[in-house]
Amino acid sequence: MSILHRFIKVVDAINYRVGRVAMYGIFVMMAILLWSSISKTFFNPSLWTLEMAQFAMVAYYILGGPYSIQMGSNVRMDLIYGGWSTRRKAAIDVITVCFLIFYLGVLLWGGIDSTIYSFQYGGERSPTAWRPYLWPIKVIMCTGITLMLLQALSELCKDILRLRGEEIPRVL
Repeated sequence: MSILHRFIKVVDAINYRVGRVAMYGIFVMMAILLWSSISKTFFNPSLWTLEMAQFAMVAYYILGGPYSIQMGSNVRMDLIYGGWSTRRKAAIDVITVCFLIFYLGVLLWGGIDSTIYSFQYGGERSPTAWRPYLWPIKVIMCTGITLMLLQALSELCKDILRLRGEEIPRVL
């Protein structure tokens, strides 16, 4: 088994498991928003619900993104792309995934810088009334961006294998 095959299997296995867990985050967000509605109707409104729902949505979105790419459920313009051969799709995907990798690299660099800033100054806090620490969501964001970057590299490896005419390892 080549290094590319092993890399694809490991990254796909990690992102598959993380994605399957992250998809239940929608229920966490729904529970938070349900509590927000109940507390506003029957009790004093909770200060933490809106921001916590936003944090839950960020975690859901950013940790589920690599799984979405792996499953091929991301949005794509199939008007022209759908009629191409597998090799031609792979050749175009090699080019486009390089742009994605560059973008994710810049995003990760900024995310790590922002996370370090949060830790250096005694814990950066949100300017809202609830004032939660921001480092936990920044760590989740950096983790999700790293997983997305690894998945993009895995997709690049798959496209290279397709161009070579080799078999692509399946994780599922």
